[in-house]
Amino acid sequence: MNHQKMIKQDEIQASKFFAVKVDSFSNLIDSIHKELWQHSKYRITLQDLGKGESVQDYSLDSSSQILLPRDLVVVPNDPTILLNIPQEWHYSPLAGQPGQEKTLRLVKQDSHWSGMTQFIKDHVSSCQQCSRNKNIHHKNFGLLKPLPIPNVP
Repeated sequence: MNHQKMIKQDEIQASKFFAVKVDSFSNLIDSIHKELWQHSKYRITLQDLGKGESVQDYSLDSSSQILLPRDLVVVPNDPTILLNIPQEWHYSPLAGQPGQEKTLRLVKQDSHWSGMTQFIKDHVSSCQQCSRNKNIHHKNFGLLKPLPIPNVP
């Protein structure tokens, strides 16, 4: 009986975590959608796709109405949105704070913006927790030996 209660508690905690994760992701999608309509290039593309016209390399997600180049989410060049995306992937308890390459790979699966690679690398390299917990990749430092004091000035 006790074991069943523990499993139930774990399931409840996991479902709460995923509910929060989905809610924050839907807020991010909403802010991306609003920002895309403010950019003239994307607004025209969104209008054309909304009319049913085909636009090369772009499609429109039917449920979220997000612009997708090659089935990726187009992210506008808004600093608040750009900061939220790597935070969703890098600081996620499920991801476990992956390094630059893995975070970049995770972000590239779903989204696209110009300068994404450098932005993700800069973001992860400035992560204080990662720099504190990073493994040391060099030999141990040798014994420190003082320089001899010269006899002649």
